[in-house]
Amino acid sequence: MSVAPLEALLGYVFENKSLLEQALTHRSHSSRNNERLEFLGDAVLGTSVSALLFGRFAKLDEGDLSRVRANLVKQAALADIAQKLRLSEHLRLGEGELKSGGFRRPSILADTFEAILGAIYLDGGFERAQSVIHALYEPIIKSIDPRTIGKDAKTLLQEFLQAHHLELPTYSVVATHGAAHSQQFEVACDIGQLEIHVQAAGASRRAAEQTAARSALEKAMLIKPAGGARKSVKRARKAAQLSLPVAVNQDVR
Repeated sequence: MSVAPLEALLGYVFENKSLLEQALTHRSHSSRNNERLEFLGDAVLGTSVSALLFGRFAKLDEGDLSRVRANLVKQAALADIAQKLRLSEHLRLGEGELKSGGFRRPSILADTFEAILGAIYLDGGFERAQSVIHALYEPIIKSIDPRTIGKDAKTLLQEFLQAHHLELPTYSVVATHGAAHSQQFEVACDIGQLEIHVQAAGASRRAAEQTAARSALEKAMLIKPAGGARKSVKRARKAAQLSLPVAVNQDVR
């Protein structure tokens, strides 16, 4: 199969096609595979994405920059880019990997993408590799919120409540179900000032808390408490309570 379509999507044409061939070769196919190129590409990718984020987000501190970068170069993110490049159509896999669907495996796709970046670095130098990376990542970076990417639901809920001067949520285990080796935890998340109470289940207490926090955050964001949140929320709740009997009486009639 011609690699021209892949080069077009990459925006880079190899002078040494054997480097691209090696980058597309999984260890199950040949001893001359892409593992060493993957090692090199990982370093090139990390440096390039770091430089891109450093220039784009001038107000982010080192910790936030590291968090955003980690999410942009993790396996799932790389596999998504690999799918957009249609790498599965060009992979060179051994018979066993072909039969087991290796061309769809995120780890193989992500590793191959990094190997291709390593191959570009060897073929055209760092600046060319960086140019390819920036072109691929520009639309991704434009679509993310650097303040929230990589943060779990409990952290996002806590930050939301703190930003609106509200008390932090409380979590409690409501019930556990099942045998010890396959328990399900049912957890409640309460935000008293907003009168939010949600419950969620999960295979661990942590998982259940995260799911509950996500639901609570969605409800809290609908309320959108602004300055003087406590008073405004209480007033809104009181108004709702006062109007409820009227609505009920009208329905009865």
